[in-house]
Amino acid sequence: MTYRRFLLASALIAAPTLAQRAAPPVPAPVDPKVAALRDAALKDDVAYDIVEGLTTEVGQRLAATEAEARARSWGVAKLKALGFKNVHVETYQMPVWLRGTETAEVVAPFPQQLKLVALGNSGATPDAGLTAPVAVFRTYGELANALPEAVRGKIVYIGNAMKPTQDGSSYGAYGPARFVGPALAARLGAAAVVIKSVGTDHHRNPHTGGTNWPAGVTPIPAAALSVPDGELIERMAERGKPITLKLVLTPRFAGTGTSGNVIAEVPGSDPKAGIVLIGGHLDSWDLGTGAIDDASGIAITTAAAKRLLDGPRPRRTIRVVWFGAEEPGGYGGKEYARVHGGERHATAGESDFGADRVWRFEVNLPDGAKPVADRLQSALAPLGISRGSGIGGDGTDVGPTMALGVAAIDLNQDGTRYFDTHHTPDDTLDRIDPEQLRQNVAAWTTMLAVVANAPEDIGPVSPRR
Repeated sequence: MTYRRFLLASALIAAPTLAQRAAPPVPAPVDPKVAALRDAALKDDVAYDIVEGLTTEVGQRLAATEAEARARSWGVAKLKALGFKNVHVETYQMPVWLRGTETAEVVAPFPQQLKLVALGNSGATPDAGLTAPVAVFRTYGELANALPEAVRGKIVYIGNAMKPTQDGSSYGAYGPARFVGPALAARLGAAAVVIKSVGTDHHRNPHTGGTNWPAGVTPIPAAALSVPDGELIERMAERGKPITLKLVLTPRFAGTGTSGNVIAEVPGSDPKAGIVLIGGHLDSWDLGTGAIDDASGIAITTAAAKRLLDGPRPRRTIRVVWFGAEEPGGYGGKEYARVHGGERHATAGESDFGADRVWRFEVNLPDGAKPVADRLQSALAPLGISRGSGIGGDGTDVGPTMALGVAAIDLNQDGTRYFDTHHTPDDTLDRIDPEQLRQNVAAWTTMLAVVANAPEDIGPVSPRR
C-alpha cells in the first residue's frame, strides 16, 4: 500500500469514528429540589393505598350506576383526608347501559359451549336467544370488503391478530374490530356480531369494551369471545362446514343516569400562570375491580400531586380530576371541557394505561416553553425514561381540553402486558406491581415539580391531529 493510499484509507476509517465521538448536547441542569422530590417518591405508599382502598371498598364502578356514585363519595372522602383543596363533584346526565345474561354455544357442526361477554352498548337478543349461521371474517378489513349478501341475517364473527407491544400500538391497529365492526355488520344486515377479544392473553377470559353505533344504526347483539374461543371458531371454519351459533345476550339501556367528575386542587401562587390538569378515570367495566383500568391512574396522579401539596406552594395550580364515565364514551372528559374550557390551562395529561413503568415521555409545548421539555428530559432520565420523537396529546379524558389548544405532557407506560388483563375479570389488585407503581409516581412527581414551577409562559399550542 502506498503512503497516499494509507492516508486515504485511514481517513475513511477515522471519519465515522470521529462522527460517533461528536459531543452530545449538554443536558439541562436538574434542580436539586426536583431531584429530591423525584427520589423520595420512589418510596411512595399513597398510590397503592388508593388502588387497594378503591378496589376493596368499592370494586367495579360501571358508569352512571350506584357503584360509580359510591366511588365518587369514596373519592371525595379520600381526597379531603389527603389534604387537597376545593374538593367537589360535578355531575352530569348520560345514558345507562346494564349487562344481562350472556351465553353462547356452537350448535353445529361441533356442539360446545363458548365464553363471551357483551360489548358495552350492545343490543339484545330475544330472551330465548338467537340461533343463526355464522359468517367468519378473520379481520375487520375482510368484513369491510364484504357484500351484504354474505352477511345478511347471519351472526358475523370478526377476528384479529393482536400482539403485545410496548407502546400499545396494536390496540389502535386491531381495535376497529370492536370499535366500529359491529356497526358495520349492522349496516350490512347482520343479525348479531361476535368478535375475538381485542386482547393479548390466551386465558378463557373475554375482554369487554364499548362499541359505537352511529346515528341511524340500530344496535344489534354484539359480544366478545375469549381469545381461545375465537381461535376455536376460526379452526372450525377451516374445516369447511357451516357453523351455527346460539346466542343469549340480554343487556338493556336503562334510561338516563348520573355520572360525575371528582375534582381536587393543589392551589398555585400565580393564578395567571394557568392550571396543570392531571388525572385518570374513576369508572370501570363491571367484570373485574378496575385496578389497572383505571384505579392505578387516579392513584398515580393523586399521589404525585400530594407530594407537591405537602411542600412549598407551586407557581401553577395543579388540578386533579377523577373523571367519570370514560369507558362508555368519554363523557367525563367532554363535560370537563364544556364546564372548564374557558379557564386558562397550561398543560394537560392523564394516566390510563395500567401501572407498569413509564419508559418514555412526549410533549406538545409552545416554542417559548421548549426549555421545559429539556429540563424534563434531564430530570426523568434517572428513572429510565427517555424522550420520544412524537407529539404529545394522548388521552380520552383530557383530549377534549387539549383540543382547545392546551399543551400536552404524555408519560407513556409500558403496555407489553396491559392487554392481557384489559377489560377482563382479571383486572384486579394482584396485577399491580408496587415497585413499578412507585416509579410512575416518581415520574409524575418530577413532571409536576418541573411544569408547575416553570418560569416560562406555557400558552396555547396547535392541537395534535
